[in-house]
Amino acid sequence: MNGNGYPLRLGPCGGRRASRIAFLVGAGLALALRAAAGPPFLTDDPEPVPYRHWEAYLFTTVDSFLGGATGQFPALEFNYGAAPDLQVHVAVPWAFNRPSDGASAAGFGDASFGFKFRFLQETEDRPQVGVFPMVFLATGAAGRGLGGGGSVIQLPVWAQESWGPWTTYGGGGYAINRTLGGRSYPFGGWLLQRDLGEKVTLGGEVFTQGRSGDASPGTTVLNAGGQANLTPHCSLLFSLGHSVSGARHRIAYLGLYWTWGPRGAAVQSALRADEKLP
Repeated sequence: MNGNGYPLRLGPCGGRRASRIAFLVGAGLALALRAAAGPPFLTDDPEPVPYRHWEAYLFTTVDSFLGGATGQFPALEFNYGAAPDLQVHVAVPWAFNRPSDGASAAGFGDASFGFKFRFLQETEDRPQVGVFPMVFLATGAAGRGLGGGGSVIQLPVWAQESWGPWTTYGGGGYAINRTLGGRSYPFGGWLLQRDLGEKVTLGGEVFTQGRSGDASPGTTVLNAGGQANLTPHCSLLFSLGHSVSGARHRIAYLGLYWTWGPRGAAVQSALRADEKLP
């Protein structure tokens, strides 16, 4: 796909070269679809996991574009509240790459590691604010289109404010891109969501990022989704989105979320952040 959204001519080469080109075409938004985002959305929030609590996600993502499709099925993400206002993060995906011209592949993808730190608490006069630096490591086979062949370091700042059943959050940052054929790029997004009682939350976002590589034009996506709370500690997460400018993408996320930890720590965190417990 070139900068006008037309398909790349992959030519007769096929095989590994076609797989790699197809991956690079979709890799920019595919990175955002990985656990760098606030599931099930591309935009993240500054709120860390409560101290001594765990979060686990079992999920799948799909990014369909004119050169084919990439995604993860399945993928695992773990977050842990290592200290008050600080969470550590790791995600390990089983990736797939299905170019429109070339051989499909599946295997271990690029793993991610990072930490989220909230340095401003939300008050009546200001939102809560935090940072979430993250690195994607070149653990996937780039020759099969399952990884970028280099690291990506994302450096975002996120802010959030809530009132009644409404919550809004967003921000952005810069990605230092060392993947094959990649270039560093800005990204950002904003989301608005509403609790519909205690069981369902729905929201929508706009997310944009710059050109992430020679074969990866920038794009802007509208995305809608939410969560259904199956139990106080388990939820179903889902979202669907489509590009509205730049490179053409259709994206989807579906996952299960679990949280657990000592209740005493949750109470202390809730009182500190003036949050409601499940």
